[in-house]
Amino acid sequence: MAVWVEVDLCNGCKRCVRACPYGAMEFEDNVAHVSDRCTSCGACIQVCKQEAIKTDVKPKEIPDFSDRRGVWVFAEQRDGELKRVSLELLGKAQELAADLGQEVAAVLLGHDVEGLCNQLAEYGAEKIYLAEHPELKDFRTVPYTDVIASLVNKYKPNILLMGATHIGRDLAPRVSRRVGVGLTADCTELSIDPEEKILLQTRPAFGGNVMATIANRYSRPQMATVRPGVMEAKKRKVNAQIIRDEVHLSSKGLVTKILESVREEKKGVDLADAKVIVAGGRGVGDSEGFKKLEELAEILGGEVAGTRVAVEEGWIPQERQIGQTGQTVRPELYIACGISGAIQHRAGI
Repeated sequence: MAVWVEVDLCNGCKRCVRACPYGAMEFEDNVAHVSDRCTSCGACIQVCKQEAIKTDVKPKEIPDFSDRRGVWVFAEQRDGELKRVSLELLGKAQELAADLGQEVAAVLLGHDVEGLCNQLAEYGAEKIYLAEHPELKDFRTVPYTDVIASLVNKYKPNILLMGATHIGRDLAPRVSRRVGVGLTADCTELSIDPEEKILLQTRPAFGGNVMATIANRYSRPQMATVRPGVMEAKKRKVNAQIIRDEVHLSSKGLVTKILESVREEKKGVDLADAKVIVAGGRGVGDSEGFKKLEELAEILGGEVAGTRVAVEEGWIPQERQIGQTGQTVRPELYIACGISGAIQHRAGI
């Protein structure tokens, strides 16, 4: 398969040169030629008004996905308690499912966690795929991947969403690779294209300088991770159907054993839940400057946060960072002190 130029039709306008993203179009004697850098992307064909550029590459056909239905949310739980981001994703899933005319489902893994189904139903989960096993009590990448991949292949969802938490960022790429689909990470917006009815996934790109919208036309499920605090949890009590799935785990995935879990005690409220945040950046100057911000936050009943610079300088701990490489927050009041307002920071608000 190749791209070539009908030299008798070429008028030397050089539109194809400007359109080619790979620099594959060259000119000799005022006639275009295709070099070996060509990837057959077709950009040159679209702009050639003389129709001088030809190809025998067949357009990729979009498979029939009519059997793929449902907007799934991975219901992340730790020690029998649902993470807030799972409820937030269920809120967004309700909107997406309404646009598609499909249903909202939650995927719940663990041991003795059936009691969480009521809470998932309260936040709009019409179906709950429940997988319980003693080996699923604590998160381990391979067993969780085995179970979710099995569920995806068996029930064929259209969309699968996960929180961009420590667990989600580990699990989502494994699942996407296992089931052979793409993954858009750290999305800030999700919507349904009104014409194609596919998921539009928006995320920061090129260091946060642009917002890219990504669409997956050729595989299912359409997978995305979303940071905690980006979406809004919405209560919509439904009578959920609980589908209990028999768990089959490979011995290979059970090689890793969790001997002990040690958690650092956090001071104050989680930033994702804070109503008032006082944040500081380079302009605060030093750790003494942050003490003043702490006094202000205490008066307002809020939390102290900062930019990446503040973390790197050791003025605040890493879990207090807001931005593209930190946390995402949605407070009622946000006071920024000594912060330039770069997109990398604003992406977290």
